[in-house]
Amino acid sequence: MKHLRKNLFLFSLLLALAGVSSTAQNVASDSTVLRYLTEANIPITYNNRVKLLPSGTMKFNDMFAQLKKAKHHIHMEYFNFRNDSIANLLFTILAEKAREGVEIRLIFDAFGNSSNNQPLKNHHLKKIRSTGIEIEKFDPIRFPYLNHIFHRDHRKIVVIDGKTAYTGGMNVADYYINGLPEIGAWRDMHMHITGNSVYDLQDIFLLTWNKTTKENIKGNQYYPEPDSLGNKAVAIVDRAPKVSPKQLRRTFVKSINAAAERVQIVNPYFVPTRSVKKAIKNALKRGIDVEIMISAKSDIGFTPDASHYVSHQLMKKGADIYMYNTGFHHSKIMMIDSLFCTVGSANLDSRSLRYDYETNAFIFDKEITHELMDIFEADKADSTIMTEENWKERSRWKRFVGWFAHLFTPFL
Repeated sequence: MKHLRKNLFLFSLLLALAGVSSTAQNVASDSTVLRYLTEANIPITYNNRVKLLPSGTMKFNDMFAQLKKAKHHIHMEYFNFRNDSIANLLFTILAEKAREGVEIRLIFDAFGNSSNNQPLKNHHLKKIRSTGIEIEKFDPIRFPYLNHIFHRDHRKIVVIDGKTAYTGGMNVADYYINGLPEIGAWRDMHMHITGNSVYDLQDIFLLTWNKTTKENIKGNQYYPEPDSLGNKAVAIVDRAPKVSPKQLRRTFVKSINAAAERVQIVNPYFVPTRSVKKAIKNALKRGIDVEIMISAKSDIGFTPDASHYVSHQLMKKGADIYMYNTGFHHSKIMMIDSLFCTVGSANLDSRSLRYDYETNAFIFDKEITHELMDIFEADKADSTIMTEENWKERSRWKRFVGWFAHLFTPFL
């Protein structure tokens, strides 16, 4: 692993000296974020390829094709696997790969599994394990149950042969393709990554797996040389309680503080912590264009009311708030100055930024950032911009619930 890191550093240095990578220049132009990432010992890798997957259909088609090519190992870390048709198709593919001798390791959050209406039960797990797949619960639910209130594993990570990875906002469930009757289509964002950032995602997975199972899975076979190199700079920013509890929150704040022109955010449960909210307000004071997209509908209650209340407060300070109407926008993305962006599992709320295990990729590349900006622009056509007039059209009760809910921001 050390020689790979050394080669990566030399590769990055050559790119910067030669001036052949616009990606490296973009990172250098944002000295504040670069300095923070460096001081926080968060590696930035410059040789990645990144493909955005802005729908469930695209994610699963792309990922299943890569899973079928696996030769050595498949690692998956999800908040939950639903017991539905897409999960059953996944387990069928994995069982076939296990028969071929591929190592299969899956881990899912016990609370996340129990909280969905199609959970994997013990007899499902027994059947899955009988096919040669190793599957484990993160933080199993045991008396006195208090351990499950706080730190949940909300990450979405897939690593195939140590060469290909996926991360973003999607778990494994049919509704990413079919939507839900009560809210309509489910919008989300995922990504396919190759290059040395795969090693960072592999590190996160193996640390979680080994801690959960008490095993010691390691070795160069899990960190092979990449098949091909790209030119995208990526920093994998991980939040792990008691290990890196403030890393992700601070990176969001540093990114917003670094903005010189524009900040664009899409987030489903937008109830930002004090530091993130302060950074947004300061950006507005500096004259930065701040655009925030939240969903008019939601899959849960209470938190969305707080989200609308907080968004209204920011609207009054100059932010443009777009309420997405065509289904539920579950994407967790942010774009800064057309230069860099982030895609990941973290919501901009206390649950993600103060309690859970989360992983976001910060991508320092104009091309990928513009792809996300184009999606944002297209989604405006399916959104209603928040105004004082349509805010007052909400019932007094809904406005009261929003105000009351926002008081619980430190816990939402």
